[in-house]
Amino acid sequence: MSQIGKPPCEEGAILSGEQATPCSASSRRWTLVATILGSSLAFIDGTVVNVALPNIQRTLGATTSDVQWVMESYALFLASLLLVGGALGDRFGRKRVFMIGAGVFTLASIGCSMSSGVGPLIAARAIQGIGAALLVPGSLALISATFPPSERGAAIGTWSAFSGITAAIGPVIGGFLVEHYSWPLAFLINAPLGIVLLAICAAKVPESKGNADAGPIDVLGASLVTMGLAGLVFAFIEAPSRGWTAAPIWLAALIGIIALLLFVRVELRAASPMLPMALFRERNFAGANMLTLLLYAALGGSLFFLPLNLIQVQGYGATAAGAALLPFIATMFLLSRWTGSLVDRFGPKLPLVTGPAIAAVGFAMFALPSTESTYWTSFFPAICILGLGMSVTVAPLTTTVMNSVGKELAGTASGINNAVSRAAALLAIALFGLVLVFAFNTTLDAELRSLHVPAALVSTVVEQRQKLAGMEMPGGYPDAVISAMKHAVKLSFVSGFRWVMLVSAALALLSAVSAWVFIEGKQAARAKFNSAKNR
Repeated sequence: MSQIGKPPCEEGAILSGEQATPCSASSRRWTLVATILGSSLAFIDGTVVNVALPNIQRTLGATTSDVQWVMESYALFLASLLLVGGALGDRFGRKRVFMIGAGVFTLASIGCSMSSGVGPLIAARAIQGIGAALLVPGSLALISATFPPSERGAAIGTWSAFSGITAAIGPVIGGFLVEHYSWPLAFLINAPLGIVLLAICAAKVPESKGNADAGPIDVLGASLVTMGLAGLVFAFIEAPSRGWTAAPIWLAALIGIIALLLFVRVELRAASPMLPMALFRERNFAGANMLTLLLYAALGGSLFFLPLNLIQVQGYGATAAGAALLPFIATMFLLSRWTGSLVDRFGPKLPLVTGPAIAAVGFAMFALPSTESTYWTSFFPAICILGLGMSVTVAPLTTTVMNSVGKELAGTASGINNAVSRAAALLAIALFGLVLVFAFNTTLDAELRSLHVPAALVSTVVEQRQKLAGMEMPGGYPDAVISAMKHAVKLSFVSGFRWVMLVSAALALLSAVSAWVFIEGKQAARAKFNSAKNR
């Protein structure tokens, strides 16, 4: 749920593809089916896992940092290797790399379902992320390579429609399986889809490759960005429990910063960089990616904690929690055609300022509910406003990225923006965890001081504080005492959740400001687009 539906620029990556290899109508249809199934694997996994996290935490006795790693180990390798996955497909065959990604992803999903502890689950999720990094760009490239430009619009429409359906029903089905059966089944959803996908690819999907003269794969750049993001994420997630002065924490942070600085240096000098830094000299491209970094950090970081609030504090079942964001998905789906025309009517600047500003209001509204709030009066309005803000933003953002560079670089630009959105969510989940834990501990300490409860119970709660609202109360105490302690824990979580949502609102506002500063107006953008189109 930290990544709802499609990230920005996925349609852009398809539209910018090279001239398709001639193939039969049957091959095109089967390729479209394969890409829909491939994208569904990633979409379902990205939304179902969040709903399963509270159950995973309770069943495996995991801490909050443990469940963060369940999400972050996957997101780390997907964000770091996404651009490399696309390059590997161009070099060695898009169908081949796509199938390898699907196979790795499916096997890792089965491994997740068989995990008996947090450690093996985190490791399986990391392997899943590697598979997704090969699978996701491959699904986009196959559409570009198979459908000629005259047919891509219809193919994209079909692909987007089924992706929307997947995003809507995935969390509900996953929540139902978690609530009525067990969390491993949420991962096993991927297994039959993966098997069918591999069979279709082997029998029906044609192979294609990219430019044979492309430079070497940027292995050093991929290694450095993975190391850099991993170091920072480790420091942010583990600091609340180990302390910032602990050697592993400051050492990981230092390694992460150095690796990212070296990554920039390598990309500036590499013959075939995975991240061409020269693109950021273009004002609209730099502004669009700054907006993406800030807004998708707000979206990914905040919505990671929403199911924990709904299930552990508000008392929702996993099915209801999975269905809670359906209005968000429905709003984006219903408004997609209208928002796609906003750039033509108003230019990119107005929607890219207005959309994030509306989203900021939605994030701020999430800070209003307390421990016993009803869905329709508290969460539903916030979800609808947030969905409206993101709807106004996403299509114009894709168009702005595509129009900011020449058509020969549009695919690269789209891939970069897609990777930025995923990296933003990766870092935000770790950073927001710091914010939530600090506010939770501060409020819990104050609540415990005001309660007149046995010292042994207080000690038990303090020992479990790393589980946040997922902590379990011991037996042997009066119901009134346990009820008071549970209420204190819930109030503490809500306090942290409010801070997370307010930080998200601030980031969304900053993204609107970045669009106001960097994104050009309608006339300048149109002139630049016409110039790029004629290159």
